[in-house]
Amino acid sequence: MKILTVDVGTGTQDIFLYDSRLDVENGFKLVLPSPTMMIHNQIRQATRQNAALLLTGKMMGGGPSAWAARDHAKAGLPIFATPEAAKTIDDELEKVEKLGIRIISEEETHRLPSTVQRLTLKDFDFPLLAETFARFGVSLANLSAVCVAVFDHGDSPPGISDRQFRFDYLDERIREENSLTAFAYLSDDIPPIMTRLQAVADSAQSIDAPLLVMDTAPAAVLGATFDPQVTARPRKLVANLGNFHCLAFRLGENGVEGVFEHHTGEVDLPKLESLLLRLANGTLTHQDVFDDMGHGALVYDSTPLELGKNGWDVAVTGPRRALFRPDSRLRPYFAVPFGDMMLAGNFGLLAAAADLLPNLTEPLRKSLAGNAQGTAPWDTED
Repeated sequence: MKILTVDVGTGTQDIFLYDSRLDVENGFKLVLPSPTMMIHNQIRQATRQNAALLLTGKMMGGGPSAWAARDHAKAGLPIFATPEAAKTIDDELEKVEKLGIRIISEEETHRLPSTVQRLTLKDFDFPLLAETFARFGVSLANLSAVCVAVFDHGDSPPGISDRQFRFDYLDERIREENSLTAFAYLSDDIPPIMTRLQAVADSAQSIDAPLLVMDTAPAAVLGATFDPQVTARPRKLVANLGNFHCLAFRLGENGVEGVFEHHTGEVDLPKLESLLLRLANGTLTHQDVFDDMGHGALVYDSTPLELGKNGWDVAVTGPRRALFRPDSRLRPYFAVPFGDMMLAGNFGLLAAAADLLPNLTEPLRKSLAGNAQGTAPWDTED
C-alpha cells in the first residue's frame, strides 16, 4: 500500500511517499520549492523580459507569487488573470484590478496574442510529481490515497476580517470534534468556505485514488506528536513556526485544551515565550493576539499546564523554529518525528488518513507506531 503525501508551504513543498512495507524512515522523500515560489520566479523572469503575462488555473498560495504579480503590474507591464487565478492575489477581484491586473474570462484568454506568456497556477501538480518520481524509477500508479496540506484562510465575506474569519473556523472545528484531524477532509466533504482546499481537490480530479486535504499547521503539530519524547507526555505545548504563521496547541488527554495563531513576522522570542506561557497557564485571551495583528487565541480547559519539571516545556517544529534559541527560558525541544522535522506535516497527514479512511487505518497506525514490517527497499517490488 502506497500513499503520496504533499505538505505545501510558502518556502517548500515537502513530499513523502509512504509504503506500508517499509519502516517510515525508509520512505522516499523530496523537499522542493513551493508552488508559490516557482510561480514567483517565473513571474520575475517575465518582468525582466518586459513580457506581457497571463495567469490561469486555480487559486493557490499567495505571498511570493502575489507579490511578484503586483510588481509586474507596477512596472507598467500588461498582466491578465482569469477570475479563479486572480483569487490567489485577493479574494475580492475589485482589489486585484486596482493593482493594475486585468481580469478576463476563459474565452477572452484565447484571443490574446501568442506573445503573451501563460502561467498555470495550482498548489498541487500530480503529473509533475509523478514524472519526477518516475525519473528515479518510482511509480505513483495504484496509490491507495493522496494527501495534501495547504494553509487556507477561508473565503471571508467582504468587510469581514480574514484573520477573525480564519480563527472562527478554527474554533468551530475544535468545538465540533476536538482533535487535530478535525482540520482534514476527504475531497467530497470540504466546506464551501475553504476555497483553497477545494482548489487542490479541483487540481486532483484526474487521480484515481481517494484525496484527503488538510490545513498545514494542525498537520505539522499532529506529525510532531509522533516524536517519542512528545508522544510520552499526556499534556504538552506544541508550536509550529511556519514562514508566515505561528500556531501553537496545548494538547491533553481529551484533545485540544487551547490554541493561538499569530503571524510569524509579528513575533520575536520574548513575545513568543509570553504567548506560550499564557497559553500554558490559561490566561491568554483572543484579544491579546488579535489586537497584535494575529488571528486569535482560545482556551478550552482552564486547568493550567505546569511547566518546568520534565526537561522541556514546548515542542517546536516548522521552518522558522530557529526563532527559539536553545537557551530560551521555555527550554524548547525541536521535535524530529521519524528523524525528519521537515516531514512533520506529512506524518500528520498520514495520521489523519488513518482516521478518515477506515480501510487504511490498521497499516497506517502500525507504521506510525514504529511497527512496520521492516522490509528493505531493495526487497520490494513496485
